[in-house]
Amino acid sequence: MAATTHIVTNQAPPLVGYDVFTADRALAEAVERHLDPALLDEVRADLSGFGRSAGSAQVQEWGIQANENPPKLRTHDRYGNRIDEVEFHPAWHRLLGKGVAAGLTAAWARPAGHVRRAAAFVIWSQVEAGNGCPLSMTHAAVPALRTDPALAAEWEPRLTSMVYDRELRPAAQKAGAIFGMGMTEKQGGSDVRANTTAARPLAEEGTYELTGHKWFCSAPMSDGFLVLAQAPGGLTCFLVPRVLEDGTRNVFMIQRLKDKLGNRSNASGEVEFDGTWARRVGEEGRGVRTIIEMVAATRLDCVLGSASLMRQAVVQAIHHCGYREAFGGRLVDKPLMRNVLADLALESEAATTLALRLAAAYDDGGEQERAFLRLAVPAAKYWVTKRCTPVVTEAAECLGGNGYVEESGMPRLLRESPLNSIWEGAGNVQALDVLRALQREPGALNAFLQEVGRARGADHRLDGAIKNLLTELADLDGVEARARRLVERMALVLQGALLVQYAPPAVADAFCASRLGGDWGTAFGTLPHTLDLAAVVERARPVV
Repeated sequence: MAATTHIVTNQAPPLVGYDVFTADRALAEAVERHLDPALLDEVRADLSGFGRSAGSAQVQEWGIQANENPPKLRTHDRYGNRIDEVEFHPAWHRLLGKGVAAGLTAAWARPAGHVRRAAAFVIWSQVEAGNGCPLSMTHAAVPALRTDPALAAEWEPRLTSMVYDRELRPAAQKAGAIFGMGMTEKQGGSDVRANTTAARPLAEEGTYELTGHKWFCSAPMSDGFLVLAQAPGGLTCFLVPRVLEDGTRNVFMIQRLKDKLGNRSNASGEVEFDGTWARRVGEEGRGVRTIIEMVAATRLDCVLGSASLMRQAVVQAIHHCGYREAFGGRLVDKPLMRNVLADLALESEAATTLALRLAAAYDDGGEQERAFLRLAVPAAKYWVTKRCTPVVTEAAECLGGNGYVEESGMPRLLRESPLNSIWEGAGNVQALDVLRALQREPGALNAFLQEVGRARGADHRLDGAIKNLLTELADLDGVEARARRLVERMALVLQGALLVQYAPPAVADAFCASRLGGDWGTAFGTLPHTLDLAAVVERARPVV
């Protein structure tokens, strides 16, 4: 065969060796917008360094290795002793260690911790989303533990540590700890009040013995877990340590690991409790109220994770089309492809802008912002996570057949894309949560309307969408059947209000025309041709 047939032309170079943070203008601008100017130089330097690491060939290879070598369950050692350990590829530990060292579990212990963590989470999840689960659970456990000051004093320094210690030993002997969570059971799923795991009080105050199972236990290799079980006083939250203070293993039997669609580098397991030692967190009978703050924090991470996946899919598509030539020119310059890329870029920027706004509300911590989060988090979780799969699918199509090949990385993104919509309460759960807040917490709606009201008068299409939303909100009778439609409109209005205030005019104009003004088809690439689509695409282009 002639050697000339192996000359490779008209292929995009790998998207590698770049700063994932500074290349993302929407993300970098959101960080600048929400940070105290006194912190800005320090945080930008940290995030830029983290972004260069995420964009490096070495770290991207770790992501590939972790995904291609999923965890393995070892229930017994060579002698027949039950050990219930999960083995990971070294690349997994390297990624998780760098995530911990970058502060992805330390938001509660640093100034502006949630904004800087949110940006880092968006950066790091573009490498390999699987290690986001233990990072998220560890971060989110803190507010639940704070319902018990003694437990918080003991565990919070370990959870917010920036040291990753992978060894299974008593947490008191470790420089840092990782947490998981177990709520759902086979018979109940999202209806956690149907849980049957039983908690029997022991002689020592606040300690119990658990018997039961968890159908989904996130990150079963962790040092501790927050779980729900039925105590004499009702459904209660408990802390289950993996290793007891005397060094013995707690009864934590991992029956099997889930064989999942995506998220394959991360372990999700089915676990059994049989005389498992646990400490109560909060009061008996108030388990849902205790753990709900953890759930809210993980739901925000679902928004961040989806924003991250969308961003990586979009930059891969734009990068490819910036080099690939067809029909006499670069794909990125073809009007129809430009329309597709601009449409995808809009979805990505809207998701990132909303996610960082929610993180800033956590940093503020005031009553108004807490009320805003009560509605905005489930609405964002509902909408942003649902947009992820269609965005990734269309972005893969921009690469043509190359995008269907595993080496492109797009199939891995596509397999991962539905996860955040399903995890931590699927779409109907989020929609019903919004309805509960609307019906029971009038302060939440007031805070939401004040937020979107800041943009009134800036765009007539946004003004019209706000007016229509108010009409829908005025009548909540029989609203459950239209809850998804209502929550979708709330999320779109909120995204539009943020983009009108903070995004370049080309981006805000295109978003309002399509998502709020109705000048849009049912597939990506159907934006009005009169918009400045080239500016939208250029803004999203990664600079290598």
